[in-house]
Amino acid sequence: MDQYELIRTSHRVYKKDISEISRETGHSRNTIKKALRGEPWGYKQRSRQPYPVLGSYLEIIDQWLEDDKERPKKQRHTARRIHNRLKLEHGYEGAESTVRKYVREAKVRLGINAPCAFIPLDPASGVEAEVDWGSAIATIGGETRQLKFFCMRSKYSGKHFVRFYPCERQQAFFDAHIHAFLFYGGVFPVLIYDNLTTAVQKVLKGKKRIEQESYSKFKAYHNFESRFCTPGEGHEKGGVEGIVGFARRNYMVPVPEASSLEELNQRLLDECLSYGTHTIDGRSNTVNELFESEKESLLASPDIPFSNIQVYDGKADKYATVVVDKNRYSVPTRYAGFKMRILLYVDRVEIYYGSKKLSSHERVYGNNKWILEPGHYLKLIQQRPMAFNSARPIRQWRQSWPKILEQLLSKFCAAQGETKGIKDFISVLMLYQHHDSSEIDAVVDLALQSYISSSEGVKHLLIYANSKDLQQAPLDNWSSLPDADLEDYAPLGGIQ
Repeated sequence: MDQYELIRTSHRVYKKDISEISRETGHSRNTIKKALRGEPWGYKQRSRQPYPVLGSYLEIIDQWLEDDKERPKKQRHTARRIHNRLKLEHGYEGAESTVRKYVREAKVRLGINAPCAFIPLDPASGVEAEVDWGSAIATIGGETRQLKFFCMRSKYSGKHFVRFYPCERQQAFFDAHIHAFLFYGGVFPVLIYDNLTTAVQKVLKGKKRIEQESYSKFKAYHNFESRFCTPGEGHEKGGVEGIVGFARRNYMVPVPEASSLEELNQRLLDECLSYGTHTIDGRSNTVNELFESEKESLLASPDIPFSNIQVYDGKADKYATVVVDKNRYSVPTRYAGFKMRILLYVDRVEIYYGSKKLSSHERVYGNNKWILEPGHYLKLIQQRPMAFNSARPIRQWRQSWPKILEQLLSKFCAAQGETKGIKDFISVLMLYQHHDSSEIDAVVDLALQSYISSSEGVKHLLIYANSKDLQQAPLDNWSSLPDADLEDYAPLGGIQ
């Protein structure tokens, strides 16, 4: 910079010509002319970088990179792999850093793995929402289970909805949408998805899709449009992709515990509502404030909710069970062999004989699971008491019933013998069908304390506990007997 200043001062202030300045400074005439014109002072960037050692291998590298365009993304050449191949296959002796520099420039020139830039977006209010699934572990009723959670996020406000389900099946998919629409108070005109099999039957060229018939019906019922991402390009709905991770890190750490899935979902709902006070980076308003401005743009939800029920015909087999979705659900044994109508909800199974509802069970997912109501089998087991210990309904029930029932069973068998004791004990179990379990547990506990060893005694205690008419009031104002010697009453009682 000193030389630059010297040259310009000599010429402009002291009126020296270029030749004189060149003699005094030792710089060439061209360099002095550049300084006088104000052109940048220093070295000029080369228009082309030579590679003296690597130069003979450039065509080989370019060909490998071109071939990579037809290869899977995870099986393409890295700069290190190219360096190793050049050494092993072509005797290259240059440095790896030189190869890295050239490969980085060549990939940009050839359009391979070009650096991903993000477009700043300003989505319209109340138009689009993004949908995705995530997975997490939770403890439900003491059992650790792998669950799926559904996420929907408004592109404009960032308000999101999260809900747990046992699976990603279509019924759960629809049910999650219905709950999300209730949460938002309306339906977004456009929903953006991956190519989910619950919605897409076949992916065609470009953005065209053949949708599942039932999904098309669900979409038409709520009047929204669907848009599906390019396969393998999840960043096209990056907002909800981020919410999946955010929900897992913030709502599911530590591993959530709840007595039921419904309780867990209520907690998630509270978390989603609390997020409304959050302010997203780069915005001045909270999520709730932004959502209030877009709420009016949402489509109104249908007055009658979408019927998310699957109806099947079935038949109760010899075990008095109906097979539904590869699992068994019980009905009363007297209906074994009868044809049934099954209503399959996302969370429960209802079984009907004609218009009569025979049973309602919590729906389970998986294969070959037996969901048995013990009350359906008690009369049959009472007729065959020796099957009691090996009966599947009893074995399942015994895993959760209170210890006092085991004590009562032992007392009955000791007092009446095993066969009669079991039959009489089943009479006590039948009381659970008509009374609250806590009430029966209390009566059984009282029966054990009172050394009662028959079902009639237990029933008597239950009747006495529930009947106010049988509860005698204490005797008030009753005069006491006069003081007397016991010998005075000897003639009445035969006291010796």
